[in-house]
Formats: sequence, structure tokens, C-alpha cells
Amino acid sequence: MISRMGALARHAWRWLRIPFWVVLGLGLGFLLPYTLILNKRVQDRFNDLVFAVPTRVYARPLELAQGVPMSPSALELELTFAGYTHDASGKVPGSWTRNGSRYVISSRGYAGPDGGELPKRIRVALGHGQVESLDDAASGAPIKLAHLDPARIATVYGAQQEERRIVRLADVPPLLVKGLQAVEDRDFKHHIGLDFSAILRAAFANLRAGHTVQGGSTLTQQLVRNLFLDRSQNLVRKFNEALLSLLIEAHYSKDRILEAYINEVFLGQQGSQAVHGFAAGAEFYFGRRMEDLRPQEIALLVGMVKGPSYYDPRRYPARALERRNLVLKEFYDTGLLDANQVNAAQAAPLDIASSAQLPHNRFPAFMQLVRAQITNDFDDETLRNGKLSIFTTLDPAAQLYAEQAVAHSLKGMGKRGDKVQAAGVVTDTHTGSVLAVVGSKAPGDTGFNRALDARRPMGSLVKPFVYLVALTDPAHWNLATPLDDSPIMLRQPNGKTWMPQNDDNQSHGFVPMVDALAHSWNLATIHLGLAIGVQRVKAFLESFGFTDINPSPSMLIGAVDMSPFQVAQLYEYLAADGHALPLLAVRGVVDGSGHTVKRYEVEGGKGEYQQAVRLITWAMQQVAEYGTAHSLGDSSLAWLNAAGKTGTSNDMRDSWFAGFTADRLAVFWMGRDDNKPTGLFGATGGLRAWQDLFRHLPTRSLSAAPGEGLEMAWINPADGKPTQPHCEGARQFPVVAGSLPADTEGCFWQRIGDMFGGSAPAPATTTTQP
Repeated sequence: MISRMGALARHAWRWLRIPFWVVLGLGLGFLLPYTLILNKRVQDRFNDLVFAVPTRVYARPLELAQGVPMSPSALELELTFAGYTHDASGKVPGSWTRNGSRYVISSRGYAGPDGGELPKRIRVALGHGQVESLDDAASGAPIKLAHLDPARIATVYGAQQEERRIVRLADVPPLLVKGLQAVEDRDFKHHIGLDFSAILRAAFANLRAGHTVQGGSTLTQQLVRNLFLDRSQNLVRKFNEALLSLLIEAHYSKDRILEAYINEVFLGQQGSQAVHGFAAGAEFYFGRRMEDLRPQEIALLVGMVKGPSYYDPRRYPARALERRNLVLKEFYDTGLLDANQVNAAQAAPLDIASSAQLPHNRFPAFMQLVRAQITNDFDDETLRNGKLSIFTTLDPAAQLYAEQAVAHSLKGMGKRGDKVQAAGVVTDTHTGSVLAVVGSKAPGDTGFNRALDARRPMGSLVKPFVYLVALTDPAHWNLATPLDDSPIMLRQPNGKTWMPQNDDNQSHGFVPMVDALAHSWNLATIHLGLAIGVQRVKAFLESFGFTDINPSPSMLIGAVDMSPFQVAQLYEYLAADGHALPLLAVRGVVDGSGHTVKRYEVEGGKGEYQQAVRLITWAMQQVAEYGTAHSLGDSSLAWLNAAGKTGTSNDMRDSWFAGFTADRLAVFWMGRDDNKPTGLFGATGGLRAWQDLFRHLPTRSLSAAPGEGLEMAWINPADGKPTQPHCEGARQFPVVAGSLPADTEGCFWQRIGDMFGGSAPAPATTTTQP
């Protein structure tokens, strides 16, 4: 019997030996090298597993302190834009609640170039347009200062267009770690990368259902598909998936594999941006950090692993809710949650944050300025490689209100506004920080940035600087000095004559300097400019770094081309009380380890010509009181005591307004890209947008009193000499303290002077009254 079996074996071997050696040869010649190649690929990928973390760009953190200007609408706009959710208690980090004028906010904390802040729960009371009180929500202890974590406003991506935030396994909530395994791979800790029992269970379930209802892949296999393979369904891909899974399990610990999965798993898409990892998913769907997620939110993200598009909670909330509750039941079945926890979680709404989107480039005009200002320190490749956090000066409320102001103003013009474009810049008067940039009337327009690149004639916006140059010499000029507003004819270099006109086509004789500025009279301004010297005005403008300043007298009334950003830079000097602060859009840059690699700061000097600047500021307040911007003084915004100036270029092609309060400066321009007339004056275009902005933007009023170093004096505007308050026509003007003669002309001598055309001498009999 044995010999017979041996004979059969030898017979069988004669037939099988060739196939055996062929298979063995193929195994040694192909499968072994192929396995070795895959093995090296796995090791290279895991040993150098550095995910592409995009460079993130943040707004400024919102400062809260007693006395800080703030309105309920602005605060809620800030919270919403930063991804905070409104709930009943405001206890979860990244949430808030409101009771009347009182808010309870649970901040998330942040790390920035200035250090940052830890998470805290605060109570904020608002009233009279400002923060009335700020205290700790738990203890009630007053808080001097708090900051809310800044909103992310943009992302600078690499080639992969992937959004992720890398986390370590030790920082992942235990419920997420265990819940993921309970739902996706209960035998994760025990299998070798392939779970044959799960494969058999899935095959049986699918056979019984007649279609695919259950998968048998492990977390390791899912990770392999994300890292190495495409989504095709064929035997070669499945073979590669199985082999790669075995190799990964052979080389790396379960914790290392799980950490990679948690950072790599695909959880959604917004346009071309892919959301990878649970940390990014938490921010994308809930506007909160993964560490702060509640059980129902963890369950939703775990449930979405099965199909992020199919269970997208924004598009298919019913599906997502059903899937979430099923996952919560599995959490209960595996002992991760008790019955009370599951019931409470299942009863909770999805609570998807509507504003928690991926901020790829929400404000392109502002981002262009950011890029321009960091180009010397960071090239495009460095930014695309990621791992950086750029902290900017952008104020989300100011930016959104400025965009709305442009849109509302143009809409109010009817059909005339259809072809009109607009731009605007908002700054902090104390620091030169750029709070908002509007480059187009269409928010989010990535095309031509008119705020930075459109250089247009600035019209009468140049006039305050003509008057400023004169006022730096208080012995000869003050706001009461009579200026000649008579017609003038000048010969140009080409031999032609130039005969400028006032907007009302009239001349007004001799007028006080402040009235000439308030009413924006061209003739008076030209006479003044010629008296002090056109070259002096040109040199002053060039001292701000501006080039190509027109040296002709037409420059005195606005033949100077500037962008809205350049105008804002110029007016910042006035708003900052004579401090030439460069406009900055970036506060600092932090690397992936949280270390500050670059800080951008401005050190203000002692200031220049401050007394002259304060006189011009007071004069610009008169522009809004009774001058070309009187609609501002006549409106509900009169309490701002704003200083401003309208500007209109030739043939009404450009409409400008620049104005500032105690802490905010805004410049608006309106015009047509084809440079055709708009039919808009400064007061009917740019000023309207300015007013619309400040109806919503919290700010402090500008003092109506003259600044330090000035005093009020009674002056006869007919001759510019000190007089007594009861004299006919006497007006009070601010002057540099001590700059006027100590003696004044009496009313009698004033009348004598009037009789002789102002030529009578003024006797020294009385003193100036304050």
C-alpha cells in the first residue's frame, strides 16, 4: 500500500514539478523583490511621515476691556466669524450665550507672536457703545483685559490643497480613539493588518443582503488606501492593499498606525480643498478644536468616516443625524458611554457651525497687502511649504462692515452706481495697523486691487497738507489768516494759460484760512500754496516716500495720483497726531512649534509739527460741521466730531472721502475703471460709504476741543488780528499758544479799520481773551 502511494506521488511529481518550480521561480524572482520594494516604500513613507500642514493666516485677536468700543452686533459678528457657536450656556470652549446686554463667552485660547492666552470663560456686559464690565464667569472677579482667539481668514496651501492640523495620539480625546476602533475595527489591537474573521462576516452579510452593506477592511487597510493607493476596485489593488497592510503592521506599533490614521483620514471637501484628519474636521464642521468636542460631535465625525460626502451634515442633515445616533448606540454597546450619556447625546441637534468653513482666501485684497509686507522675509516656497501661522492686523468686523458700506452706498445710487467701482482702507489711528482693505465693490474679488494699485487723482484730499505746511510757521499763518480767493491766471510750461475755478464758479474775496479749507475753495488754496512755495508742499509729500509728485501749481488742488492705500498712509499722519506711522498688515509669524520667527512692530517717535497737525484736525472737523461734508455733521454721526475731507477730481471722475475719529481712520474712493465721469462729488460718493461704515463700526469720538499746545483766541476774520469777543464779526479760532500778539484791537478801531478797508492801525490797548 505504501509503495503504491509512493508510486502515485512520484507520478504526480512528474506532472507538478515544472509548475512548482515555475511558481517558486516567480515567487523568488518577482514576489520577493516586489515585496522588498513595497517594504522600502512603506518604511520611507512612515519614517518621513510629515503631513503637508498649510500656512494659516489669522486676523487680530479681539481685545475686550472696560471702555473698549463695542456693540452687540459687532461682538456677535466677531464671534460668528471666528467660528464660535451660540448655545444655551456658553460653557463649551468656542461657544457663547447672551442674556440682554450680557454675554458669557468660553474662549478657546491661542498662541501668537505676543504670547497668546489660555482658554477662559468670561462675562462681558455692553452698554453705551462700549464694554461696561468684564469679569470671570465662574468667580465673578473683575478681569482687566482679555483676548478672544483670532479668526482664521486665509490659508496658503501647497500643491496638495489639503487642510489638516497635526495632533499627537496623546492629545486625542479617549472617546474618539476608542470609539473609532469600536465602529471601524474592533479587533485593531489584535490583528496583523488583515482581519479574516471580519472579512468573512462582511462577505456573509453582503451575500445575505444582495449588495454591499458591510466592509471588512481594517483601519490599517484604510490608511494604506489613503497613503498609497487609488480608489480602483481590482485584484491587483486589493493584493497591494493586503501586502502593504501586513508590512506596516510588521514594522510599526499600533499607536503609530492609529496616530497616522487620525491625522490622515479624509472627512470632507470644500471646493478644491480636502479636509484630512479629525482635528481639521472638528474645525471645519464645529468651529472648535478636536480636544473640545462633545460625545455627539465625536460620534458624527467617526460616523462620517464611512462616507464623508454621503453623510455630509450640511447637505444631508437627516442622514448625518441617523448615522451619528447609530454610532452613539455602538458607543453604548461597547461600554464607552452609559445610557444617560447616549440619550442626551442623541437628543442633541447636530449643531454644525454655519461659519466654520475653510478660509482659503476670504479677503484677497487684504491678503495681497499681507504678501507684499512679508515678501522680504518669506518667499512663496516657504509659505507654500506650510507649518507657519501668520498673525495679521485685520479686524473682521471692520472688514465686513466696510464691504457692506460700499455695497449699500452703490446700491443707493441706482443705475448710476452700476458702473462705479470702489475701494477703501481702514486703519487704527494709534498704531497704523490696517484693519480692513476693500479692493472692489464685489467682496472676495481676486482681480484688480483698486485699494493698492489704482492710482487716481486725489482732488481736494491734498489741501489739508498745503495748509499744514503753512501752519508750521505760526508767526505768519493761522486758521484765521485771510486768504485771497480771487481769480488767478498762471502760464504753464507749454505756454498755455491755466485759469482754475472754484466748484461754485465764484470767488469769495478774502476768507479765513479755516473757511477756505472747510469749503474747499481752490483759488484761496492756490494763492496760499504759491505764497509758501509749491516746492515746499511737494517736498513735504515726498517725505512720506511718495514719488512722481506733480511740481506744478495744479498739484495744490489735487493733480496728484495716489491709491487709496497711499492716501490712508498720508492721512494716518494726521490721525496719529503728527506721527508718521507706516501702515502694517502683519503682527508676526509663528512656526509649527509655536516659536515666533518674526515680529513686525512700529515704534512711534516724538512726532513732528504736532501743533500744526492739531490745527488742521480742528479745521477738518469744521469741514464736517459746516463745510463740504456738512451732511456728516447734520447726521446722527455728529457725536463723533470726526475730522475729514472730501475730494473730487476733474469732471467728477473720482469721488473721495478721508476721515478719522479718535481711533479709526477710513478712506473711501469711488470711480469708474474706464475713467469716465461718475457724476459724484466727494460728498455724494466716498462720504456716503464712510458714513455707512461708522454707523456700524464701534469707535470713540474725537475731542472737539483744540489739542495740547493750542488756545482759543478771538480774532477779527476781516484782517486776522486779535479782537474782543463782543466786537462785530469776532470769531474764536484755535491758535498755537503764545503765537499771537499780546495786544488786541478794540471795537472802535476795528470799525475805523473797516471804514478804511482795514488799513487803520490797531492800537495796543487790550489783551487777548482766551
